[in-house]
Amino acid sequence: MAIPAIQIARLGKYILTQTIKGNRHYPLVLMLEPLFQCNLRCKGCGKVNQPASILNQRLSVDECIAAVEECGAPIVSIPGGEPLLHPDMPAIVKELTRRKKFVYLCTNGILIPERINQFKPSPYLTFNIHLDGLEEIHDRIVCKQGVFQSAVRAIKLLKSKGFRVNTNTTFFGGQTPENAAEFFDFLMSLNVDGMTLSAAFSYEAAEDQDSFLTRAQSNKLFREIFKLGKGKNWDFSHSSFYLDFLAGNQDYSCSPWGNPCRSVHGWQRPCYLLEDGFVSSYKELIEDTDWDKFGVGNDPRCANCMVHCGFEPTAVADSVKRPIKGAMLALKGVNVD
Repeated sequence: MAIPAIQIARLGKYILTQTIKGNRHYPLVLMLEPLFQCNLRCKGCGKVNQPASILNQRLSVDECIAAVEECGAPIVSIPGGEPLLHPDMPAIVKELTRRKKFVYLCTNGILIPERINQFKPSPYLTFNIHLDGLEEIHDRIVCKQGVFQSAVRAIKLLKSKGFRVNTNTTFFGGQTPENAAEFFDFLMSLNVDGMTLSAAFSYEAAEDQDSFLTRAQSNKLFREIFKLGKGKNWDFSHSSFYLDFLAGNQDYSCSPWGNPCRSVHGWQRPCYLLEDGFVSSYKELIEDTDWDKFGVGNDPRCANCMVHCGFEPTAVADSVKRPIKGAMLALKGVNVD
């Protein structure tokens, strides 16, 4: 199952509670970036362009826990940089899972063999392995040969030790539906627990600005991919509504507050893809950000964005609210068919 039943149940309860309280700007996933340093220099990433003084910084265990407690999101995604370069990552994960937070540890897989014994399998921990396509495509995107095979070996090793494993895929320009379908077939043959996907978005800090997709190109690509996948057992770690959005069948607005980002710089405003500064607290981020300024139709920088960090929260909230709304209308005698 792509998303554990306990996570689905808890997330549904959480969204329902927030809805009943009338809260609009609530977080679903905390993007916790305890470091920017990485052992790769991927063409679609700008994190490693930070000065050495920033690349050498780390959030401490206490700072990470404080950010999680301050935010209150039920899910914590730990990207980077490469999180396994952080010497205290096992302690951070242990403290978060002890608090029953659902942790997605994002890694390129290179350091898995030497660090795997520092972690313990848990229903609250999922290793999220970065793979952007089959071998030739992935190694070209990460600008280093052999990384695809390292990631595959890491997946097999993690599964053999009883860990939950997801994959994290971003599709760039030049990806074909046929290659993507073959890629998903291959991932499922590795018995991964779920697959996360998104369309590449040309955010300001990215090095290669020529490999990104327009919204129309993304819709066309995903529509054709899903057509090829009809009848196949592809397990995506997304709501079906978000997948529909990627294919152009749903029209959602962005909910940038749904995936707030805490890094060595502070709380990033409004999201980790736009560089509009940082604030010192989550409270300040939520209360002092003019959220209506951002998103498709409001900010030209967002015109082609379809990234899950902004649109998945909208889709998930919609998927929870629709059954509730339908049940309420049915009770009132309204035909909801």
